[in-house]
Amino acid sequence: MARILTGIQSSGRPHLGNLLGAILPAIGLSKDESNESLFFIADLHSLTSIKDPGVRVENTNATAAAWIACGFDTEKHLLYRQSKVPQVCELTWYLNCFTPFPMLANATSFKDKSEKLSDINAGLFTYPVLMAADIILYDADIVPVGKDQKQHLEMTRDIASTFNRQYGDTFVLPEAQIDENVMTVPGTDGQKMSKSYGNILDVFADEKPLRKAVMSIVTDSLPLEAPKDPDTCNVFALYKLLASSEQIAQMRDNYTGGNYGYGHAKQALFELILSTFKSERAMFNQLMANPQEINDRLRSGEQKASDIADSVLSRVRKRLGYN
Repeated sequence: MARILTGIQSSGRPHLGNLLGAILPAIGLSKDESNESLFFIADLHSLTSIKDPGVRVENTNATAAAWIACGFDTEKHLLYRQSKVPQVCELTWYLNCFTPFPMLANATSFKDKSEKLSDINAGLFTYPVLMAADIILYDADIVPVGKDQKQHLEMTRDIASTFNRQYGDTFVLPEAQIDENVMTVPGTDGQKMSKSYGNILDVFADEKPLRKAVMSIVTDSLPLEAPKDPDTCNVFALYKLLASSEQIAQMRDNYTGGNYGYGHAKQALFELILSTFKSERAMFNQLMANPQEINDRLRSGEQKASDIADSVLSRVRKRLGYN
């Protein structure tokens, strides 16, 4: 059985890009009976940028609710908050003492922000070490990552290998699983959908703000009666990610036939989002209205995660003479 581990950002409520690009594919992997899935919410990582505890708790609950609403089975697999397994912080310190400074200085997560060092905290600098601890603390075999996270997996393997060479086999070296077909979801402005760009579609939002966001999608200014090119339209690009082949063909005909405005297309996209995620939206709202249920589900995963962490950390302490 392969143990698959995935870290989940909790920087805000999951949006359509998160669902299609990460959440639904990861849940698909978890449904393979030969896999054991450990999914953690990276609420310690979020402290590098989010200082408001109320915002962090709300984001954590929303993240957990989204994964559960989309079908992640918390009875068969583990969903837990990173901060509730404090063994990861102890392991991070041990790994820090085996991580060369130049490795961290070359990390993309640091270099991208290094022009203004006064804005960088030590947590951001050592972010890759905490990420390494997140992975090897659980004897993870496989870590699904996007291409932008490949470097962090390589650093994790390097750090673990350095420790193993000095102290003997202690850590499982995880393998990256990179899906070359990961869906890139365009935002309302045509760029990649991202919270940092402010161009997201929150599929769990109330209908009024969700419709407002859909109606804000950038299009050209062709008049209603003019034929339109669906392949250059942000609305169509989003529509075809959710629609059936028959619906896509019909929408393409609508565009090329003329007398069909972008407002019509946006309304169709809005209705498609509502119908596609009807049950997920209902479950999400139910969970968010009952945070204790979210907490209970997470606590179950946290106890199981702690048991695994204790076993691995015991090996590390023994090697280092702290047992």
